[in-house]
Amino acid sequence: MRTQIELLFIALGFFTRLPIPGWVAFSPDKLGQAARFLPLVGWIIGLIGATVYWLAVQVLPVDLALVLSMATTIRATGAFHEDGWADTCDGLGGGWTKAQVLAIMKDSRIGSYGAIGLVLVLLAKYLALANLAAGDDYPVIAALLVAHSLSRLAAVSLMAVLDYARADDSAKSASVARRPTSAELGLATLAGILPLLLLNPREALTALVLTAIVIVWAIRTFARRLGGYTGDCLGATQQVAELAIYFGILAAWSST
Repeated sequence: MRTQIELLFIALGFFTRLPIPGWVAFSPDKLGQAARFLPLVGWIIGLIGATVYWLAVQVLPVDLALVLSMATTIRATGAFHEDGWADTCDGLGGGWTKAQVLAIMKDSRIGSYGAIGLVLVLLAKYLALANLAAGDDYPVIAALLVAHSLSRLAAVSLMAVLDYARADDSAKSASVARRPTSAELGLATLAGILPLLLLNPREALTALVLTAIVIVWAIRTFARRLGGYTGDCLGATQQVAELAIYFGILAAWSST
């Protein structure tokens, strides 16, 4: 049990900017094992976002409450996944060969594709959540809790199917390339889908189907362009899946 708790803290320490206990011993091997807890990290980030939204909306307009919620989750993760999305947009948009795409993605500078991609994905998230908040606070809170966990399961799913695309990457990054075992994938799947119980059946099914579509799209795209995935690809998949889940919940919620 102590080992599992330590792995959870390692996942928190790597995938977020949240403080972790000093006794947690980091190692590349443990980081690879900690990926199983990525959807559970999504629980925590989703809970932070939902809590900030609920507190803020008591005294502020919905629009400002949503901006504060989004800003808080971005701060809590250090824009970890947003950065991966921007790098992936730059790489796939500006590169032709695998080598070119990987080189662009590794560049710390953001280009036109990345900037446009960030603006569009953040704007789309905001608009989707704002429409969910039109009549009640619960749909937004449920959507945040579901999307942050289920979208991270989408990222873990890529690790279970694709190979790591960078052969000469650092040990720290390569440790994330470890393929999860069946038991680890099962644990991640359980943590990723459990929050769907917060939704009605139509909303849950729509969110699940759209997440599966995003996973298939990401696998096909990254396999064709890169022959595998990188850490940036995982972040991009999380962002697209999160947005797709918001859209799915909104579409199902609007039709009821």
